[in-house]
Order: sequence, then structure tokens, then C-alpha cells
Amino acid sequence: MNMKNAVVTASLLSMLSFGAFAATSINADQAQGLQSVGTVSVSGIGSSPMDMHQKLVKKADREGASSYRITEARSGDQWHATAELYK
Repeated sequence: MNMKNAVVTASLLSMLSFGAFAATSINADQAQGLQSVGTVSVSGIGSSPMDMHQKLVKKADREGASSYRITEARSGDQWHATAELYK
């Protein structure tokens, strides 16, 4: 029984730790009162909006931000997005 509990606990902790450090997208209301730590921009050709969010999360994580708010987004053959980062 102890081994089963240990495996379940380890599995749950690994799932929590994986998602615990990824920056999350927030809206303007949620950004109120948070400390801005800069901005990042991403661009791409012919990919999905999900790719844009993934690139923003990676850049936000590298900058040590816990969340980001998209302040500009353009789409078409080439897309571009800018986001403000928060701690």
C-alpha cells in the first residue's frame, strides 16, 4: 500500500511542478496591481494562434514573469504579437 501511495503522490507532484512555472495569460483587469517587468514580441509565418501563445509563454518564462497580457496582435500570412510581462 505504501508503494502505491508513493507512486500516486510522485505522479501528482510531477504534474503540478510542470505547470507551476509556466506564465499564464491574463486580461487587463487581472493585470491591475501587478508589477510590470517589461514586454516581449513574437512573430511567425503561417502558424496557428496557439503557436503564438506558446512562444509568448516561453519568452515570458525566460524573463521570469508569472503572467503576460497581450497588448497587440496582428494576423494574416505573417502574425505578430506583443505582450506585457508581470511578476
